[in-house]
Amino acid sequence: MIVQFLITFKDYLVEVLPFLAIGFLLSGVINEYVPTSWVERHLGGKGLKPLIYATITGTILPICCIGSLPVAISLYQKGARLGPVLAFLVATPATSLPALLVCYSLLGLKFTVYIFFAVIVMGLIIGAIGNLFHAQPKSSFAQGGLATDPVCGMQVETDTALKTERNGEVFYFCCSHCQETFESSQGEAAVTPRQKMAHRLKHVFKYAFVDMPKEIGPELLLGLVLAALVATITPVGKFIGDYFGGGLGYPFSLIFGLMMYICSTASVPLVHAFREQGMNIGASMVLLMVGPVTSWSTILVLRKQFSGHILLVYLAVISVVSLTLGYIFSII
Repeated sequence: MIVQFLITFKDYLVEVLPFLAIGFLLSGVINEYVPTSWVERHLGGKGLKPLIYATITGTILPICCIGSLPVAISLYQKGARLGPVLAFLVATPATSLPALLVCYSLLGLKFTVYIFFAVIVMGLIIGAIGNLFHAQPKSSFAQGGLATDPVCGMQVETDTALKTERNGEVFYFCCSHCQETFESSQGEAAVTPRQKMAHRLKHVFKYAFVDMPKEIGPELLLGLVLAALVATITPVGKFIGDYFGGGLGYPFSLIFGLMMYICSTASVPLVHAFREQGMNIGASMVLLMVGPVTSWSTILVLRKQFSGHILLVYLAVISVVSLTLGYIFSII
């Protein structure tokens, strides 16, 4: 059984890695070249447009459920309404470029297209409902402005960036290399456009293949291990096939997804293993949607920052919409 488990794990790993590498690289490009100011500017208005921006932006941003929390609260404190904030909190962890590519690799085009649009629908619905409430955050995260690194041109957050004072003016830097370059020369004039580009590309690859694997790597490996176990251990597969092939699969996926946080990329191989063992296709979609969206961190922060009432509405909407969309997926 151990040999079979290792073979299955290896097969999952080989199938996932090429798509994961592409997704990580695209995530690095987005992280480096999509400015925070653009995100904030398009989420602060009223009406449908901020909801659309929040949802679509969330589907492509490489941020996990926990990582999206301070961003969402910061956006709210900068003027975004509750609706776009909740839409952002749903769409951002529910899927991402790496998750979509891995989903295409393991589950096929139909699953991939449906989960992308299902997340947008869920985000718009919870955003529209959120706009009916007028909640205020109960506490504040540290808020800092944005500044431009004079060496490489990157935007950095002033409250966390390295800084140097020169002639009464404060300059902020993305890394110690830029700070040292600035302090040992005349700053921007000492760096050519080609060097700036090379420096930013270095940040792209660092985020893509160092920071992202650190962020979701352990969970991704855990997802692959669980998927290999489900596919290998016969009693587990038989239990899933016997009990979750029909309607019972829906409440199981909903409860399991609400209680167990699994990032969007790591949830794909687990759902694939459940599907291979006979789980209802609609229930599989429910797990794919709900698993990444809820975590205990999200629950506690929403309750603290807004209210228990808003939290209950958030969980209720996610439950109803995911079950509805999962059932629709099973009949199309």
